[in-house]
Amino acid sequence: MSHAARLLVAALRDPASVGALGPDDWTALLTAARAERLIGTLAVRLDARIVPPEVTRILADAAEGAAQERRAALWEAEMARRALAPLGVPVVLLKGTAFVAAGLDAGRCRAIGDLDILVPRAALPEVERALIAAGWEWVKADAYDDDYYRRWMHELPPLIHRERDRMIDVHHTILPPTARPTPDAAALIVDAVPLGPEQGGGLAVLSPADMIVHAAAHLFADGDMAGGLRNLWDIDRLLREYASDAFWQTLGARATLHELTGSVRRAVRLATDLYATPVPAEWGGGRVAGDAPYRRRLFARDGWGRQPYPFTRLGFYVRSHWLRMPPAMLARHLWIKATKAK
Repeated sequence: MSHAARLLVAALRDPASVGALGPDDWTALLTAARAERLIGTLAVRLDARIVPPEVTRILADAAEGAAQERRAALWEAEMARRALAPLGVPVVLLKGTAFVAAGLDAGRCRAIGDLDILVPRAALPEVERALIAAGWEWVKADAYDDDYYRRWMHELPPLIHRERDRMIDVHHTILPPTARPTPDAAALIVDAVPLGPEQGGGLAVLSPADMIVHAAAHLFADGDMAGGLRNLWDIDRLLREYASDAFWQTLGARATLHELTGSVRRAVRLATDLYATPVPAEWGGGRVAGDAPYRRRLFARDGWGRQPYPFTRLGFYVRSHWLRMPPAMLARHLWIKATKAK
C-alpha cells in the first residue's frame, strides 16, 4: 500500500501523527493530499504547533483556496436557483455544495468542483431550457455522447456557463438507469430538507441518511473510485455528525429502499477501518476479506501524486463500466468509443 496515502489517512485520522514527520514525509503527505483534493481538509485538521513553518504557509494557502471555492460554489448555486425559480420545481443540491450550503462539518474547507443538482426527471426539458437561457451551454458537442447521456445516464450532458466558466451537472437520479441498483429518485426528492433563506431558500439538500447513501453509491456503485479517500472522508464526517440510534435505523432502511445496502455497509466498514469512524456493533467494524481490493484502490496514491497499481486501477475502470451497463450494451459502447478515438 502506498506510503504517502497511508500518511494522509493517518494525518486525517490522528493529526498528532504528523509530529514525527521528516521533510520527505511532509512532501509526500502534502503531494498526496493535493492530488486527492484533501489539502484544504488537512489544513483545518492539523495543529499549527506541530507543523513546520514552511508547511504552515502551504496549508494557509490551501485553506484560502478552499474558502474561495466555497464562495464560488454557493454563488453558482444561487445563480442556478435564480434561473430555475420561475419553474417551481424542486432543486436539490448534491455533494460538496450541499455540505457547505447546509453548514455541515463535511463541508469545512472541502474542495468543490462542479455544481451538482437533482431535479425530477419529468422536469428535465424545462430545466434544460431555463439553464441555457441563463447562459449555460453544452460541453459535449459529440452527437453520440449527447445521445448516450440522454438515453442511458442519470444526468443531462454537462453544461458550462459561458461567462463564469463553471460547470453544472443536472441529475434526475443518483445512478444510471442501466445500473443494477435502482435508487428511488422520487423518495430522494420528497424527503429532501429545504434550506432556510440564509442558506439559499428555494433549494434543498438530501436527508441525512440519503446523503450517506448517495456518497456510498458514488464511491462504490458508480465510477472507478478515483479520489476515494475524499469521498470516504465525507462519509466519516456525515456519520459522526448525524450519529444516533434512530439515525442508524433510518440509514439501514434508506439503504434498503435504494437497493444500496451492500455499498452503504462497505462504506461504513471502510470509514471505520481508515478513519476510526464510531459505528454500532451491528454495523460491524472489522475488516472483511472482500474489502481488500477496495482498500488497495483507495491507497493508490504515491508521494509524487501519481496513482500506482495499474492493474488494480484497470480492474476498477472495467468494473465501473460493468456496473453501469449490461454486457451487450457495454461491448457496443466501448467499441464505439474506441473507434471514435482513432
